[in-house]
Amino acid sequence: MVQLDAMRSFVEVAALGSFTQAADQLNIPRMRMTRHIQELEDWLQVRLLHRTTRRVSLTTAGEEALRICERILNDAAALENSAQQYSQGLVGDIRIAAPIGIGQSKLLQLIEGFCQLHKNVSFQFLLSDKNAQLVDERVDIALRYTHQPDDNLIARQLFESGPVLCAAPAYLAKEGVPTTIAELSQHRCLVHLNQSQWYFPSGEEVKVRGPLRANDAVTLVDAARAGMGIARLPSDLVEDYLENGELVALPATFTLPAQAVWAVYLSRSYQQPVVRAFIDYAVEQWH
Repeated sequence: MVQLDAMRSFVEVAALGSFTQAADQLNIPRMRMTRHIQELEDWLQVRLLHRTTRRVSLTTAGEEALRICERILNDAAALENSAQQYSQGLVGDIRIAAPIGIGQSKLLQLIEGFCQLHKNVSFQFLLSDKNAQLVDERVDIALRYTHQPDDNLIARQLFESGPVLCAAPAYLAKEGVPTTIAELSQHRCLVHLNQSQWYFPSGEEVKVRGPLRANDAVTLVDAARAGMGIARLPSDLVEDYLENGELVALPATFTLPAQAVWAVYLSRSYQQPVVRAFIDYAVEQWH
């Protein structure tokens, strides 16, 4: 297992470009990290990294070694995952970052189901509508609404959620149902803090304003249900309220294209078995 530890340290240094950050990420002393790299280079009889006072980069031999080490670690993690499921089951802690709306609805239900299958797994939540910093915040998995995941991250699509313009029946009865996109500027709209305009597939855009701006979707859902105005919300967050009639979707004129929800994680091909298993479970349950 000494070689595996050394490979893991090497892959982490290659991913982060820093011995110190890699040691912090793996929660080992900086000196041990340095020793791992030296032992791996001695074993392979080749220099893997260029080291300067400012940066660490791969040699040509290091680039080839990185691909092989990642594959070996990936296979080792899969073997460990398989063995754990046949013995005591999955064990570990998963740190997840997610938008507030997902975390308080679909994600919580998903985690409940996973924990019923794997009693020795626990979770940490970082809920925010701002994108988490995976390295700095030690995030294993981040869930994001996006059309195009960051090229520096590995991503798996989980499900699609089309934004819905909706309002409470009481609001629409009092203020009327808009029939054109331009009419939205005359309505009370409930708007996310990072938005000032709503854009539509037709190319139209409208400046929106209203009695409430908030930095999380759950607050906007509650405000819409209370009849405060029209909100643009993820369909997975409001589907229950649309079904029971607490909210009403605006006509087809206001239909918006679906946006994918992705699980993203750092650009390395091996993961803890418990993290890999949870992502596989999410894909299975949500696809």
